[in-house]
Amino acid sequence: MAARSALLAAGAAALVAVAAVFLLPDPASRLPWAQRGCFADLILANATIYTADPARPFAGAIAVRAGRVLRVGTYDSLKEFKGRDTYELNLSGNVVLPGFIDSHVHLIDGGLQLARVPLRGVRSKAEFISRVKGAVRDKHPGEWVRGGGWNNDFWGGDLPTAAWLDDISPDNPVWLSRMDGHMGLANSLAMKIAGIDKNTNDPVGGTIVRTTEREPTGLLVDAAMKLVFDVVREDSVNERREALLRASKHALMRGVTTVVDVGSYFPGTSEEQTWQDFSDVYVWAHSMGKMMIRVCLFFPMPTWPRVSDLIHERGRSLSRWIHLGGVKAFLDGSLGSSSAWFYEPYVDAPSNYGLQLLDMDVLLNATLESDKSGLQVAIHAIGDKANDMLLDMFDKVVSLNGTKDRRLRIEHAQHLSPGAAKRFGEHGIIASVQPDHLLDDADSAGKKIGVERAERSSYLFRSLLAGGAHLAFGSDWPVSDIYPLQAIRTAMSRKLPGWDEPWISAERLPLDDSLKAHTISAAYACFLDHVVGSLVEGKYADFVVLPSTSWREFAGDIPGHVLATYVNGKQAYP
Repeated sequence: MAARSALLAAGAAALVAVAAVFLLPDPASRLPWAQRGCFADLILANATIYTADPARPFAGAIAVRAGRVLRVGTYDSLKEFKGRDTYELNLSGNVVLPGFIDSHVHLIDGGLQLARVPLRGVRSKAEFISRVKGAVRDKHPGEWVRGGGWNNDFWGGDLPTAAWLDDISPDNPVWLSRMDGHMGLANSLAMKIAGIDKNTNDPVGGTIVRTTEREPTGLLVDAAMKLVFDVVREDSVNERREALLRASKHALMRGVTTVVDVGSYFPGTSEEQTWQDFSDVYVWAHSMGKMMIRVCLFFPMPTWPRVSDLIHERGRSLSRWIHLGGVKAFLDGSLGSSSAWFYEPYVDAPSNYGLQLLDMDVLLNATLESDKSGLQVAIHAIGDKANDMLLDMFDKVVSLNGTKDRRLRIEHAQHLSPGAAKRFGEHGIIASVQPDHLLDDADSAGKKIGVERAERSSYLFRSLLAGGAHLAFGSDWPVSDIYPLQAIRTAMSRKLPGWDEPWISAERLPLDDSLKAHTISAAYACFLDHVVGSLVEGKYADFVVLPSTSWREFAGDIPGHVLATYVNGKQAYP
């Protein structure tokens, strides 16, 4: 433990040293290079630029110097910045958007999952088994087989069991996380290593799923997953570093230039992993010049004093790449794992109301202390009761700590009781939502909580905006793929593939609101709206070029890919 503490301290010290070199002034301030007579490094000409700036929503050209936006306007208004060494890119009308911001990812875990057994989209038991079998063939006896992304709703709802895996993996422990990260499947060998049998008690905040004879099926929910996490082989530092680079390239391919990384912190996991990633992965990547996208980091709420100390010492922005957001906690589980916390029971499990993962007094005290220390607070809530309990708690926080610009966040806010959407606006609460989760839940929500409840309470994006919430879009990658263009399409249409009618059509969003939720509103949600999120003078020149050659074409048919992604005015993809 002492060695680990020393390592964390050394990592923090290293980052402070890096920050001294890379820390930049507020780009929103007037900068010397923005004066007349300075030439641009890059001019985008003949473009259809959506700026996400209400003062100038659209423009035809943009000038960039030293990684910042020098000016946005008409081509004629930028001519004075064209010098001998200025590179001019004629886009022939192509649409340009601010770089997308993903408001909720587990970035390193997403990169790790790209190299593991891919189970997302699997639609049958046979395909599930086949993919695991293929992975086992590449392993030596005793090596762990890990993967994730499965969704039992895609093959009719039957939950997988250890029996599906035991014949194909007798010599290899297997752990496969469900797509929502709140449930996982272990084979019998993995359960044996973890000491899980019929006599093992359910841990607080978790469930060992059992047969009628109390034999474990292999499924572990929320805090029960820690039983396996304690024995599974940890990923090495090099593997996690490689995962960051892999994940960053994947994000850039999708037009994402900034992410809010809520860390490798799930119910049942160690609080230390997020801190180790900070010191061993992010500090390393920064010092080696390998950062490709901007990250805003959130840390486990129980460690708030450490976050507070670092922010008070160095400020929120350690460099142009690494920003410190605040702390995160979990109040409940997920709908797919039947652990989201509801007022009424699950239709398919009448005695189950979900799981409350934290005592409310403990959560309130930790939130009050974090908030007093100036930390932004983000808390996971999916069920309607969990969301109401958080809204009640946030009322107390504001009452006890006073009014200030705190930008409290509720992560997911998937199912809301009548009137709850309006309560978000009372304190300007951030609704950090994931449109593509809708694609996973629209078919199954009615079966789990009843059609009437589902259609009354689910993914109330438009109601949240009308109630005054700040809407920030994300993916929760690797729960859903990091894919802003698809998320925007989903928020606008609310249609699953093959569906003729939208799911809860009244909650569809128009294009402008959907774009802002992945750009300027997402930047506001993590206190970065002064540097990213819109294309205005002084902000970082992060933008994407789309294949659409007019705004009408783009609005009528949102494309599925980006042509290019630029960070600091330089092409980062392809």
